[in-house]
Amino acid sequence: MKRIGLLYVKGSLPNFEDFGKLPTHLLNDNGMVEGRKAHQVLDGLVIPGGSIIESGSITSEVKEVIREMDKQGKFILGMCSGFQVLAHKTDIGRKSPCPVEREGLGILDVTFHPLIGTDRVEAEVVDESFLTTGLKGKRVTGFHCHTYGDIRGDAPPILFSQVKRTDYEDNPRKILAGVRNDEGNVVGTMIHGSLDENPALVNNILNYLDTNEEEIKQIYQANQELLKKIKGEIGIGLDIYADYGLSSHANGLHQQSSGDNHESAEIPPFLMIASTGSDSGKTFLTTGLVGALRRKGYRVGVLKVGPDTRDLVPALYLNKEKMVNFSSIKIGGLGWKDLKEIINTLKGKKYDLILIEGVMSVFTGLLNEKTPFSAAEIALAGNIPTIMVAGCNKGGIETAALDLASHLEMMQKLGIETAGAILNKVYHDEIAENASRYIKKTTGLNWVARVPKAQLSSRGGTPEVEIKLEDFCQKAMETVEKQMDVEKIMKMAKKPEFTGYRSFNDILDIYLS
Repeated sequence: MKRIGLLYVKGSLPNFEDFGKLPTHLLNDNGMVEGRKAHQVLDGLVIPGGSIIESGSITSEVKEVIREMDKQGKFILGMCSGFQVLAHKTDIGRKSPCPVEREGLGILDVTFHPLIGTDRVEAEVVDESFLTTGLKGKRVTGFHCHTYGDIRGDAPPILFSQVKRTDYEDNPRKILAGVRNDEGNVVGTMIHGSLDENPALVNNILNYLDTNEEEIKQIYQANQELLKKIKGEIGIGLDIYADYGLSSHANGLHQQSSGDNHESAEIPPFLMIASTGSDSGKTFLTTGLVGALRRKGYRVGVLKVGPDTRDLVPALYLNKEKMVNFSSIKIGGLGWKDLKEIINTLKGKKYDLILIEGVMSVFTGLLNEKTPFSAAEIALAGNIPTIMVAGCNKGGIETAALDLASHLEMMQKLGIETAGAILNKVYHDEIAENASRYIKKTTGLNWVARVPKAQLSSRGGTPEVEIKLEDFCQKAMETVEKQMDVEKIMKMAKKPEFTGYRSFNDILDIYLS
């Protein structure tokens, strides 16, 4: 059987996509496979996306494997962060006044620089490689989910993506999305999901390996066994495990458990985590909830309001779930899929909870004439209960409590069900206790949680800045498990019912009343 490796180190996203269901063996940081040096065993290697560069996960043993496989002419496919591993260097200092550079292996003659992209894309194939043989002039599909997407250098280009938005601004154009080495056996691409969505790319890999029908069958069988191993672990290297196996939730949002011959009309319950503003800790708390619930054996799907799917990456890292074509809920024409379509797609899918992360303030965009343009309108249109979060790090605990109370009042006027509230990044227990009493008294809300400020070892702590997934995710899980009753939170979720979007005039009347 041909052996296709998947790099499995801290910060990598081994289940962010299926990679064409090709990987058969895991390459860990010791550089060994089946007790031998991996380059002696593997016929090809996939390096997934994630925060591999930021996490500093490429050991000398892994470097040796990659370099030796390149010398032997074996295929190496780097995707997003995996692409950065193969490049000369990456400037990860998006919010730094000067470059913050991380070295790659220099196998592909490019460097990476900050450029945020989260579009679903079509890309044109412009040259040959082991991946793109016979496809020149044709198009492939997939999605971008990156912070460092400005690729510069002299490596031969093979893919150009047509994008709509970059760095949060509308700027339709073609950008470089894939290159190869001179020999064509090493490829880097920014297009996630490209193997899953384009069978011709998978066939090219199998042809490059000179596989026959029996070997292809063996590869797919070995891949299923590999998934069982991967999905049993929460995150990577955290020593946290769950009974995940290959049941319905392990197979992703598109599939059912084995033995189900028909789809039920049941829809999983939904719950939204929204906030009074950016930097409140939505991503941190959503990530922690996903990890804590998964450790308890719950099946959790996670979605994002709006286009910035990067916020889902930490939760998917713990959850070992795919990014799917409806992971992003469309608002104001931005994002991937409309809420109504998403709800219909999830009918019969065996999930215990669909957790939705809001965007900015729950009301940001509410008075835009485009409908919907806010997380509030999504919650309202789907009858989705919402937990509101306010960070205490900017205006203090007292201000956070006032913000929560005023937000909750407007949500009640709009008809949005608020299930609970969280004072996040709390730094003084007594003040927070009084603030909680104020929120309960003024809003009638029974459940108000208080979460202390978490200390993260890495610079930043959000996808906006350098992030070590394992540090961020572990701290998020620990915080949620210590400070919050996740079983009670599960009971707050309800099955959604799409009732349509309120008109701009209706919203304006309520807002001004």
